[in-house]
Amino acid sequence: MTPWTPESMLAITRAFMESRVMLTGVELDVFTLLSGSPKSIEEVADALLTAQRGTAILLNALTAMGLLEKKDGRYSCPKEVADLLSADSPTTVLPMAHHATGLWRRWSELTHVVQYGSVDRPAGIFEQETELAAFIGAMHVVGRHAADAIAEQAQADVSRNLLDVGGATGTYAEAFLRRYPAMCATVFDRVPVIDLARQRLAESDVKDRITIAAGDFYTDELPDGHDLALLSAIIHQNSPEQNLDLYQKVFRALIPRGRILIRDHVMNEDRTEPRRGALFAVNMLVATSGGNCYTFDEIRESLEAAGFMWVSLVQSGDRMDTMVEAFKP
Repeated sequence: MTPWTPESMLAITRAFMESRVMLTGVELDVFTLLSGSPKSIEEVADALLTAQRGTAILLNALTAMGLLEKKDGRYSCPKEVADLLSADSPTTVLPMAHHATGLWRRWSELTHVVQYGSVDRPAGIFEQETELAAFIGAMHVVGRHAADAIAEQAQADVSRNLLDVGGATGTYAEAFLRRYPAMCATVFDRVPVIDLARQRLAESDVKDRITIAAGDFYTDELPDGHDLALLSAIIHQNSPEQNLDLYQKVFRALIPRGRILIRDHVMNEDRTEPRRGALFAVNMLVATSGGNCYTFDEIRESLEAAGFMWVSLVQSGDRMDTMVEAFKP
């Protein structure tokens, strides 16, 4: 570990500054606006309905960070940045960036939550429809880069009926179906999310093999008759009691010898590694009533309590790509 110095310590205290500048640029959609022709401060302020003084300071800071370019008093967004932050780009990560603006507001409550207890906020519930859309879009942005590797590592050649629990817009289900041509899938999620899934999957090359089912896994039973169930980035939003209940529902939804596959952060025994997982647990502290990142033994014990056997670690990783599997006898 690099020795701490006054400057390295204070650098952490200031780390929020560049993040906040970028997030404001995202909220105002600066990068989409400037991905076309260069514009002056006046033109940007007029288009965004912002004050010129603040607009100038913001654009200059974004330029200093390398996210914009400035020439002859006019600003533009470099192509490599526009590809990632413009709403018009097919490779944009803008939904994830918008999701981060919501995280900013919740993380600002961290001291209060540590002092007085967890927030009373059900997992997956958002106050505004735009916040839900940003979150679901963010999950697709992340998933489209990781799903194929997860599907490959799952080694699901013998599986025929996948149940993607809390499957959002079906990003992982698509990856599994593309890799395993004999497989069909059911994507199960809440009604507002399923509406987004129908829109996104309308042009999918595997849409004829996907069934979309609306429901709430906290209150409803899951569709049955499946031989593989995927919980991708789900268990961290739940308390241990909620996870046990969910595992029991998955158990009932699987046929004998069916397999449950869990993809999530899995912590070491002292809960300090992986680092990403320890920080993500903080995210669950400020965002949910009982969520956390769990150790393998905690996951194994809950799965066995739900009736599963042969629990094992399929792969380890530090980017929420650890996978645990278990089987229904």
